[in-house]
Amino acid sequence: MPSNREAWGLLLFTVIALAWSGISPAERDTWVMEVAPIFIGAPILLATYKRFRPTRLLCWLLALHSLILMVGGHYTYAGVPAGFWVQKLFGFTRNHYDRLGHLAQGFIPAVLAREVLLKTSPLQRGGWLFFLATCVCLAFSALYELIEWWAALALGQGATAFLGTQGDEWDSQWDMFLALVGALSALFFLSRLHDRQLETQKQNTVC
Repeated sequence: MPSNREAWGLLLFTVIALAWSGISPAERDTWVMEVAPIFIGAPILLATYKRFRPTRLLCWLLALHSLILMVGGHYTYAGVPAGFWVQKLFGFTRNHYDRLGHLAQGFIPAVLAREVLLKTSPLQRGGWLFFLATCVCLAFSALYELIEWWAALALGQGATAFLGTQGDEWDSQWDMFLALVGALSALFFLSRLHDRQLETQKQNTVC
């Protein structure tokens, strides 16, 4: 787990970034919907921090995911300047920042799901843990697409920036596919590091 100074530093960084994100966003309603996961997740994390003790890896990933959400909320996902720079550089037909967001929507929650399952369930490391952590990410991605659909029904054209489809009729399928790719990538490449941090955390707790 991170040191107290590191944990407080990440929290301070997130609060400052959130304050910046909320100053004159491109669309206030879109900002609220995009950063809503932070307002939901942060209190839960703070309330359970001493009992759950997230690993250092998970803390940094959650801070990174929060930053991705805040930047997307401030500019709208289709209007992030860095996305336009990449679009021009590679000749893309659209701003792909929202693709990054949905890749992260699988990548970071995969580590979160893995850690929660290992700490709170009888599951052990192996195929079932890999499978269920992936399923959690896909379920969350599908739920997010349903939320976008409900927002479109409720707000009509007002939900355009939140949806961020940019005219792509397959946007929902792309979003869920990228979440799957993100989840699989995190589980393939970070599981060993995650296991080492979990083991170190366990040893420190015993001591």
